[in-house]
Amino acid sequence: MGDVLAGIQATWEFETDSVLIRFERGIRTPKLLSALRERRVPHEALASVTLTPGKRGTVVLNAVPRPGADPLMEAAAGQLKEGCDPYRLVLPAERETLAEYYADELRATLGPDAGRPADRYLVSAPRAPLGFKAYDGKASFDGSNVAFRWFWTGASSAKWKAGDQTFPVSELSGVEWRSPEVFDGYLRLLRRGDADPSDRAAGAVAGAAVAAAQADQDPAAVVFGLGYGPVHESLPFAAAVLESIRTQTPAPALTAPATRRDPADIADRIRHLGDLHLAGLVTDEEFTRKKAELLAEL
Repeated sequence: MGDVLAGIQATWEFETDSVLIRFERGIRTPKLLSALRERRVPHEALASVTLTPGKRGTVVLNAVPRPGADPLMEAAAGQLKEGCDPYRLVLPAERETLAEYYADELRATLGPDAGRPADRYLVSAPRAPLGFKAYDGKASFDGSNVAFRWFWTGASSAKWKAGDQTFPVSELSGVEWRSPEVFDGYLRLLRRGDADPSDRAAGAVAGAAVAAAQADQDPAAVVFGLGYGPVHESLPFAAAVLESIRTQTPAPALTAPATRRDPADIADRIRHLGDLHLAGLVTDEEFTRKKAELLAEL
């Protein structure tokens, strides 16, 4: 291969063993793609390749990664908007024949493991050091440790009592990232041994309690908000931590399992959502959709 296919906001360079994706940097390019700059995707990281009609006279070449092959997509857990998907190449419709040729070439490189989850990350995460400002604190990652430094203007009393936090990667089992584009977004670190009863007796938070705890009360989490923890900063951060966890330990990095929420907690969140709606900070559509999501967690 070795050819280049230039699309809207990105260029794909087809190499013998991988696809090098370079993202344009401009005001119309999603900030996440601009922040990523480029990504090398080995053929063995791909599960499938499709070519479909796009919007307004375009076609879309879409390479789908295998589950567990890309820490960025693992951390995103399906929450990325279509336009921010780094595996989509949008092209003018007149290039459909050329795009179909390259789609066929990529499909020919898919191996027997394409339909199976990857046992290791095959696409590199952004490199540390990384950091971003959340609503209640500043998060930083130096490649070995994750640190949370609380802001007095946003952190809860529970976090102030716990003090600033530092988490060695060796003590973590995974990361839970909830997009800042929803009103209760956050980044939570999942720690090894949280479910150990002896740890609970010593004052550590148990795994089930961590999953159920409010992010604004959990010292192992930072809360997003309007202008805080944007996707292009917090998601690469989460991906880098996930990659480091898997690199340092033989066990696969885990995302948080779905848990049932406390009904009282759901009621409080719905009341808060209603206040935001009355204040005009949430539209009717957003209020209806988010209320349905909260009720579904019961």
